[in-house]
Amino acid sequence: MPLEIDIVDAFTDKLFSGNPAAVVITSEWLADDLMQSIAAENNLAATAFVCEQKDNQYAIRWFAPTGEKDVCGHATLAAAFILFSRNPELEHITFSTVSAGDLFITKENDGFISMSFPVQQPEAVADIPEAVLQGLSIPPAAILRNRQAWFAVYNDETHIHDIQLNMPVLIGLKPGNLVITAPSSSESFDFVSRYFRLRLDDIEDPATGSVHAGLVPFWSEKLGKQTLTAFQASPRGGILHCDMEKKRVKISGKATHYSSGRIFI
Repeated sequence: MPLEIDIVDAFTDKLFSGNPAAVVITSEWLADDLMQSIAAENNLAATAFVCEQKDNQYAIRWFAPTGEKDVCGHATLAAAFILFSRNPELEHITFSTVSAGDLFITKENDGFISMSFPVQQPEAVADIPEAVLQGLSIPPAAILRNRQAWFAVYNDETHIHDIQLNMPVLIGLKPGNLVITAPSSSESFDFVSRYFRLRLDDIEDPATGSVHAGLVPFWSEKLGKQTLTAFQASPRGGILHCDMEKKRVKISGKATHYSSGRIFI
């Protein structure tokens, strides 16, 4: 029997911007190797596989073309968008995950969908690897890290747009991801960022929900604000509305449906 598949642009209200993800919803889990093959065939940053558990509760897993991901915010938003679209009566969804606990999703007003993530507070490191400093064309004001990424903090937004990465130097870092961030010079946003998956040959992620579980607590403390608007300054761009909520971060955004189709296995 064919599988339904949808492609959604997340963290945007315009097609061909934000971050595209594929969504496959099933009543039973597919085999791991089959999910991996589908993700590789899709060749998107993430394919979300969703399996219904009981009323309003679903299990979710995310696969990149090269392997399973621990967590993926934009594909979670895409999956929630499809579930809410197919089930207009739904207001809340719980996604259970192996690596990130339960993710609580709410349909908000004006087309926004909010996701609640555990805080992933980045912390200063005592010994900064030389590769971090040598791999960035502009020296950062501070370096932090959490389990997901290195955080290079700048004081000037222009550095976020102008920086060059030396990939042969950075490629061996663990964790294999880097986010660069600065306060925004625009009245529309509080901070900006760009996110790079260093193990994938300098692939810049268009809009990354999960890394904002680290960015939001950092900028909330630094700017003295609980509610922040973030812009991910990739070529496609992404807008994320964020709130600090004790030990969780609420990340809200819009999504746009690009396509629907069938997979013939």
